[in-house]
Amino acid sequence: MTCSHKVAEVHLPDGTRILASSCFVRAADEAVPDFGLYAYEGWRPNWPAAFIEWHDFGLPEDSGKASKLIREAYERARGGQTVEVGCNAGHGRTGTIISCMAILAGVPPKNAVAWTRRHYCEKAVENTQQAQWVEEFSKILPTR
Repeated sequence: MTCSHKVAEVHLPDGTRILASSCFVRAADEAVPDFGLYAYEGWRPNWPAAFIEWHDFGLPEDSGKASKLIREAYERARGGQTVEVGCNAGHGRTGTIISCMAILAGVPPKNAVAWTRRHYCEKAVENTQQAQWVEEFSKILPTR
């Protein structure tokens, strides 16, 4: 699946629904989520949000904190809230977050990146470093 660079609805394997987007193409008239998890400092949402310190093409500055925020956002979505995840262009960091949420939804860690590329965007998770971080996600994930 190729992304449209617009807000995309992603249905995780367990039925949990999230929105994924790029801050460059998010239109002002698009629906406002209940919560956002963003990996780009350029976001300026007027709704509740959390931010992961994460440079483009890199990894989160604090893996433990990032893992905790990803799990919390997933649990909000699983509980019925409209949750949006995003970064600058909607590929690397956004794809990495979606891949981690796919793991939480039951996808084996080794298959999570491929699942995300098939169900969200073929450009998701931009490099080997991010793909390896996805596989390590379940090991650094804080317990509930």
